[in-house]
Order: sequence, then structure tokens, then C-alpha cells
Amino acid sequence: MKSSSPRPEAIEADYRRRYDAVLTRLAANLNAHLVECTKGEARIDRIGARAKDIDRFVKKAMTEKDGRPKYDDPLNQIQDQIGARIIVFYHSDVERIDQLVKKYFRAIEYKAVVPDSESEFGYFGQHLILVMPTDVIEEDMEKALIPEFFELQIKTLFQHAWSEADHDLGYKPGETPLTSEQKRLIAFTSAQAWGADHMFDRLFRERTQRP
Repeated sequence: MKSSSPRPEAIEADYRRRYDAVLTRLAANLNAHLVECTKGEARIDRIGARAKDIDRFVKKAMTEKDGRPKYDDPLNQIQDQIGARIIVFYHSDVERIDQLVKKYFRAIEYKAVVPDSESEFGYFGQHLILVMPTDVIEEDMEKALIPEFFELQIKTLFQHAWSEADHDLGYKPGETPLTSEQKRLIAFTSAQAWGADHMFDRLFRERTQRP
């Protein structure tokens, strides 16, 4: 009978083997593949792909929902063992790159991440779960260790900068929780980033006479 609570030591050992054997190489190959697929596209600031850190994977694998483990088979259920990002200049570039990506990759899940309420500001971004392309898989890689999917985020410069700073300031384990004033300051900067994103996109459209 399968245990309802996976042991973190076993999860870490299994994931470390996968991480060392295939994930880091897959991430490097995927990064190069994404660069090739988007070659010649305007207003891409950067592209990156990396394997999920071992400690972060274990923490996610041990997540509980309603008092029960969220994952009973984390090595096969967690889809962002490799995460990739494409950072673009303007908000209107996100949809263009999203459509380009879907020409080269098979998407199984798509989500535009926005705050729950129009009066709230926080994390924004396009998230896609894509099938791992065969182009990035090397012949000597153990097939059983290769994840079936990877996650791709497409974000603007402002979305990326805000989310990185927000994560660094507010989500480090073991640190003192943010005060109410500090949370308000983060919310304020989020609203500013959202406004700057839309203002620069509007100016770009006006300067290029786009509708």
C-alpha cells in the first residue's frame, strides 16, 4: 500500500539523481532551443531556462492541501522541474511571443496569471505548460528520468523585475514576516509597475502607429 505521506529524504534522493543526470543538461539545451526558435524576433530582452533547485522541489513536493499531501507522485506530477522564461519589452509583445511559442511547442496548459480583484495589484504573467521537445533530449539520457513537460513564463521587463524583487523580499523562509506597512509598500510598487507597463506599451503603440 502506498504511503499517503511521501518521505522528504526519499523525494530528495530521487530528484537529486534526476537533477544531476538529466535536468541541468536539458535546461541548457532548452535554453539554446528557445533562443533558436525566437531568433530575429524584436524586443526580447532575455531568455533563460533552468532546473528547479533541489530544496525548492522538495518543499513543493511536501505541500499539503486540506491537511493531506498535494502530491502522491511528485516526480511525475510536478510540471515545472524545468522552468523557462522569455522576457519581452512591452505588454503587447507578450501575445506575439506566446503565439510564436505555440508554433514550435505543444501546449497542454495555459494560464494568464492576474490578481483576484481588479482593485489589487500583484503578480502578472503568462504561464504555459509545454511538452518537452525531442530536440533537447540527448541520446545518452536515461529516458525514465526525463520529465514529460516544462513550464514557460512570458513576462514583460516590469513584470519580471517586480516579481523577482517581491519574491526576494517577501518569501524567504525563516525571515521575519513583512509588516503591514511593508506589505502596503510592496502593493504600491506593484501598482506602479503595472501602470508603467501599460504606459510604455501605449507609448510604443503610438510611436509605431499601431492600433
